Amino acid sequence: MNILVTGGNGQLGTAIKELVALYPDWRFSFYDLPELDIASEEQVTDAVRRTGCKAIVNCAAYTDVDRAETDQDRAYRVNRDGAAVLARAAKAFGALLVHVSTDYVFNGRACRPYTESDAPDPLGVYGRSKLQGEEQIAEIASSYLIIRTSWLYSRHGRNFLNTMLRLGAERERLDVVFDQVGTPTRASDLAGAILSVISRAEPGKGYAGLYHYSNEGVCSWYDFATAIMRLRDLPCRVSPIESAGYPTPAPRPLYSVLNKGAIKTDWGVDIPHWYDTLADQLITSQANQPSS
Repeated sequence: MNILVTGGNGQLGTAIKELVALYPDWRFSFYDLPELDIASEEQVTDAVRRTGCKAIVNCAAYTDVDRAETDQDRAYRVNRDGAAVLARAAKAFGALLVHVSTDYVFNGRACRPYTESDAPDPLGVYGRSKLQGEEQIAEIASSYLIIRTSWLYSRHGRNFLNTMLRLGAERERLDVVFDQVGTPTRASDLAGAILSVISRAEPGKGYAGLYHYSNEGVCSWYDFATAIMRLRDLPCRVSPIESAGYPTPAPRPLYSVLNKGAIKTDWGVDIPHWYDTLADQLITSQANQPSS
């Protein structure tokens, strides 16, 4: 099977690269800017034609939540228009499109984990652009799987984990919000789930699926930060503050825990707990650091 992965240099794309050895019979083609602009019909069509792919995994996205409030045209171009271009190409060449979306499509006012049937109500431009990308795919693609995730992190790039590790080594104290609740997701876990789903998909069958995937469990950003400091044995003290004490240009959902029952039932995906996978991430990354 030939797999085309967009956003190949990002967190999730890199995590998929690290798993390709587990699929020796598959041929992966990784694309990113400037080689492939997913909002360019010509570039996408050419890439899909050249690779002869039977599955497209869209890891490309505009993810700067705060900047999206003022950089709206670019956010919609990537998250909405790019999704539509990929959907048209997947339909034209008979490929399955696996598209990664976000918990930010919800308003965060729930008191139980969100299911796929809950009505979206995004609070900001980022969430709205991602939701419209989902809608474009559902309207255009003949075979697709949309997977919403939350609080993605890895050892690569800009994310909460790497920011906390850097600040925890530089500062004696940090204030982190405690009233925004969700679930961290390790990029390698999501990458493994995506490839597992593709491996179980029946060739030539049309899919129209919407699923949620994050690691198991629930925590606040404060809990997440505290766990990072504890597991890495950093002396930085983390203090809980309310979101009102840390204003941001874009509003965040206060509660965005995702219910993963559907993806576990339909695709047999096994999901580890966020703390266990975070501990594994930190132990592994520390073990791979060169000794001084």
